[in-house]
Amino acid sequence: MPADGTAGQGNDRTSKTSISQTASIAAGHDLHDGPVPDHGENSYKGSGRLRGKKAIITGGDSGIGRAIAIAFGREGADVLISYLNEHADAESTKAMLEKDGTKAVLVPGDVQDAKHCRSIVDKAMQSFGAIDILVNNAAHQATFKEIEDISDDEWELTFKVNIFAMFYLVKAAVPHMKPGSSIINTASINADTPNPILLAYATTKGAIQNFTAGLAQLLAKRGIRANAVAPGPIWTPLIPSTMPEEATVNFGKQVPMARPGQPAELATAFVMLADPLSSYVSGATIAVTGGKPIL
Repeated sequence: MPADGTAGQGNDRTSKTSISQTASIAAGHDLHDGPVPDHGENSYKGSGRLRGKKAIITGGDSGIGRAIAIAFGREGADVLISYLNEHADAESTKAMLEKDGTKAVLVPGDVQDAKHCRSIVDKAMQSFGAIDILVNNAAHQATFKEIEDISDDEWELTFKVNIFAMFYLVKAAVPHMKPGSSIINTASINADTPNPILLAYATTKGAIQNFTAGLAQLLAKRGIRANAVAPGPIWTPLIPSTMPEEATVNFGKQVPMARPGQPAELATAFVMLADPLSSYVSGATIAVTGGKPIL
């Protein structure tokens, strides 16, 4: 059972028990009689913590990425949303941001392509003239009961989307980032307690934590901070679309709070790490796991 709701370049590439399927789901749709995800549409109130900042968010069209985009916008940032091909979700998120007065730019395409990653950065510079915050949130996950079920192509795809893209984007963005800038990578509780049916995904999330820790040390001399957020069970449209119904019913009950978190509850960690006042926080992983410790 997936332990978080982070997958998808906008909840796009998903599979369960080795059966591939596409999930392009309008955020907020009430699926399987489950709760409607709260991205902060009505609950998040900004206070200007990111006023004037320019941010890139990959996988920002729905789920956790949408919640981050809403929070950043309401804190005063302009936002570029990278997503795969969920155009309706992306346009919906953009409309929400623009209603709040946020400048929002959409860039569709596949982040496993290094050239596309560089084009995302180029578009941000053309649109905003600066990059202050880079959020690497896009991901791919699929569940498999046996290692023999994981194809070589599936293993490679998971690494390309989840960790290769992160490297491409950071490498392209850093030359444009000034001291005080922030890089935030979405890891997972699976980096600490890997779910065996998410072997490829969990392995990449462990790599993300190590990448982030090394990156923080590498970029400290430039005044650029790098941190990770590790979600636990977060309720997004991905969950009912990719999990058996019985697992959906019990989703989140395994953590001490005995419930899934909402995307809006996770977005605040990204705001804290992006906030210039968090100037001494780098190399950290913030666990948002409903009370389950990550040590």
